[in-house]
Amino acid sequence: MSLPTVAIVGRANVGKSTLFNRIIGQRLSIVEDTPGVTRDRLYASAEWNGREFHLIDTGGIELDEADEFTNLIRVQAELAIDEADVIVFVVDGQAGLLEADRSVAEILRKSRKPIILAVNKLDHPTHHTARYEFFELGFSEPIPISSEHGIGTGDVLDEVVRSFPESDALFDDEDSVRVSFVGRPNVGKSSLVNALMGFNRVMVSDIAGTTRDSIDTPITVDDKSYILIDTAGLRRRGKVYERIEKYSAMRAVRAIERSDVVFVVLDGKEGIAEQDKRVAGYALDAGRAVAFLVNKWDIVEKDDKTSHKFEQMIHAEFPFMRFAPVLFVSALTRQRVLKILPLAADIANNHAMRISTSTLNGLIQEAVVSVAPPSDKGRRLKIYYATQVSVKPPTFALFVNDRELMHFSYERYLENQLREAFGFEGTPIRILVRNKSQ
Repeated sequence: MSLPTVAIVGRANVGKSTLFNRIIGQRLSIVEDTPGVTRDRLYASAEWNGREFHLIDTGGIELDEADEFTNLIRVQAELAIDEADVIVFVVDGQAGLLEADRSVAEILRKSRKPIILAVNKLDHPTHHTARYEFFELGFSEPIPISSEHGIGTGDVLDEVVRSFPESDALFDDEDSVRVSFVGRPNVGKSSLVNALMGFNRVMVSDIAGTTRDSIDTPITVDDKSYILIDTAGLRRRGKVYERIEKYSAMRAVRAIERSDVVFVVLDGKEGIAEQDKRVAGYALDAGRAVAFLVNKWDIVEKDDKTSHKFEQMIHAEFPFMRFAPVLFVSALTRQRVLKILPLAADIANNHAMRISTSTLNGLIQEAVVSVAPPSDKGRRLKIYYATQVSVKPPTFALFVNDRELMHFSYERYLENQLREAFGFEGTPIRILVRNKSQ
């Protein structure tokens, strides 16, 4: 299940970035009294009354200017609208209703998404009557706010949360392995999905995946059901969309949230880029099972050491993901493509693996005997017992005398012992250290 997404939209210089910062509680978005200063969409996680969601800050929408810079901002806002489940439409109560606001309203009406109308810069209750002229736009009752002072923002968020979809779950059964392909543009994500479908023609159809109308592809191979999530989208949106890096990043975040297994697709010819690290980081932070697919391997000049060197480079660039297997493939020639889904099934099983409490404690006791726990100022760490508290990813709680005595290196040692004993290829492991009294 993916988190709902909220987009803050409006013409330039109405206070969208100030509202964005107010909601997330930090000055992440640049705020200046200059139209067009927010040149790219910004994303953050937010929470209100226990409901978490993604928040998107957009650049201003300007329809009466033809320069490329302004058009690019407009396209970014339209992309944010496309991603959003709920839209906060911000207008300027001091400036009043302008023609540009009406133009933005026309775009928003076509989205068929819930629209929350926020009339900004109304710092005092005596100014709230200025909101009435915005009823003309035909949306919900205008809410008077001051983003700068935090007035009325809670009322906006109450309406936002009430407008969230009741369920953003996938229309699939629990037995299916949800597999996403993430990576920077043009590494071959869609080509790999198409190659998989070309090989396996069993029970292939298109179903609606989420409220944002992306298309997921269910497929059954060797009596195992999968749902392939192509983050590039099965709809081509034109070059201008592909140029916007943050758009692909947002799609990757949402796809990762809905996945059991994440394949980070790398370009074998071009190597590893900074965006590859960010996308892989999303998967790691989300606790998903992960593997690397090095695509376009057919066009790489190689000898008997090339794949080993590339794998070493991956381990060096992704030091906290050494558990992730690496598969060298070619969507064009279909080299090793048939190995992708069996690999997904294997690491999905590892991701959901449970270890009995007795077996787990036996392993921990052996590890403690082999390498003594750390000590500090005469006090030594004691591990009383361990238990597995959850799966996806496998998460273990260690109850100790003093959690402050647990050194990072010893925690890593225990993780390595777990991996050596049980495998856990392709899945992160989380270890929670708790004082026994907890």
